[in-house]
Amino acid sequence: MRQLLLPRGYRNSERLLRRLHAESEKAWVARSENRALSLFHSMALRVPAYKDFLKVHNFSPNKVKTIKDFHKIPPINKDNYLRVYPKEKLCWDGQFSHGQWVISTTSGSTGQPYYFPREQSQDWQYAITAENYLRNNFEIQNKSTLYIVAFPMGAWIGGLFTYQALKIIADNGDYDMSIITPGIHKQEVINAVKQLGGDFDQIIIGAYAPFLKDILDDGEEAGINWKKLNVGFVFSAEAFTEKFRDYVFKMTNPKNPLLSTLNHYGTVDLGTMAHETPESILIRRVLSQEKKLGYIFPESNRMATLAQYDPTLFYFEAEEHNLFCTAYSGLPLVRYDLKDYGGVFSRVDLHSKLNKNDIDIAELLKENKLSDKTWNLPYVYVYERNDFSVSYYAFLIYPETIKRTLQLDNFERILTGKFSMKVDYDINGRQRLFINIETKKGVDDNKKLEELIQKVIHERLLVESSEYRETSRMVGQDVIPIIKLWDYEDATYFRPGSKQRWVIK
Repeated sequence: MRQLLLPRGYRNSERLLRRLHAESEKAWVARSENRALSLFHSMALRVPAYKDFLKVHNFSPNKVKTIKDFHKIPPINKDNYLRVYPKEKLCWDGQFSHGQWVISTTSGSTGQPYYFPREQSQDWQYAITAENYLRNNFEIQNKSTLYIVAFPMGAWIGGLFTYQALKIIADNGDYDMSIITPGIHKQEVINAVKQLGGDFDQIIIGAYAPFLKDILDDGEEAGINWKKLNVGFVFSAEAFTEKFRDYVFKMTNPKNPLLSTLNHYGTVDLGTMAHETPESILIRRVLSQEKKLGYIFPESNRMATLAQYDPTLFYFEAEEHNLFCTAYSGLPLVRYDLKDYGGVFSRVDLHSKLNKNDIDIAELLKENKLSDKTWNLPYVYVYERNDFSVSYYAFLIYPETIKRTLQLDNFERILTGKFSMKVDYDINGRQRLFINIETKKGVDDNKKLEELIQKVIHERLLVESSEYRETSRMVGQDVIPIIKLWDYEDATYFRPGSKQRWVIK
């Protein structure tokens, strides 16, 4: 017998939205604590791997009676838990092959991909979350809608998970909503907008931010006047700046910018855990415009994704800016280390901090006509992944791939093997991967050598990363890294005596 992932009362979005607005944050958090404790004790009894994990760590489930006790439970992660035990041992009652799953995979950028099974109740969980913001932001209950799923379709979670959630919403709600799934076929997205967009009150495009930039630019070149369309956007997988959002607003001219876009925070492991709300976007934009990031976040010069989450579904904790999450996912997880750099706020505390820094959020919400679209839910914020990687077109690229390439025999005599990579934007405003590489003494910087290195790195990435391979097939030449050779010990990236920075963020 499997656990039910969706709490009672969660299949009526209209009623749930009223609760999110009216019920106190304290009530939501109290329910979440009880559910986290219940999940822990169920796992300790019924998940063979977790039972053994607690035994190995000499931790008795009987110790856990309160939420304070819960915070003492040893955390789990991919290396100490998921990769240690076989799949069936990680499932309820040790059953994997007898279930009905949809299985998603990580990109494999670190080597061996990991496969995460997902049950139908998780699709419902995402569906009700998406239905809430689709009603709250985009008013799908009042407008005929074309949703274009431009997340990658395939074994990765983004496209198929979104489609399944939208299909549940369309099949079970009284909405005039149609779905098309071109994935990251850019031209097919543009064709859908041109051929179908005029038949609906609004278009919503779900896409990774770098890919959307291409869609907007290429769509304009193809004759689409984005300003004449009522178009909204749902993003996922990575953080972006408010300057990027400004660019989207400039291209599309939405009636209310705070309602026309939102970003998800999710993982393959747990699905969609949190998302931006009109209030969270307003807070981000005010902090960015007034240069007050440091008043709220640990870094004053870098913007985090700021999202609200339903604590009944996902119980977040933060220790030293490292995020943990507890949830009834396909593989149930308690105090799971997400390896993400971030933190949590109660809504009450966040409002208090803003007020102390002369930001009257209640008044700003009123001025922007958003007072009836707020939810009494806590906040989670997250920066880029805290491992050594770069997020490129929403998937991760790790230094090890580049290291192995530069260690090939034909490069070792002319390159030191040191490099720094970063994701930035080229002169046309497109996201690109830049790799700065150090040459040995006396080696001349030449275009042919840069082109050779570019070719070999591109071929290596095609082999080692399934998401890079798929994105390259759909996006084309613009995905290929840009290579720049630097003289030996050039102080820009290779200052002598300093620790080499493989990744620049």
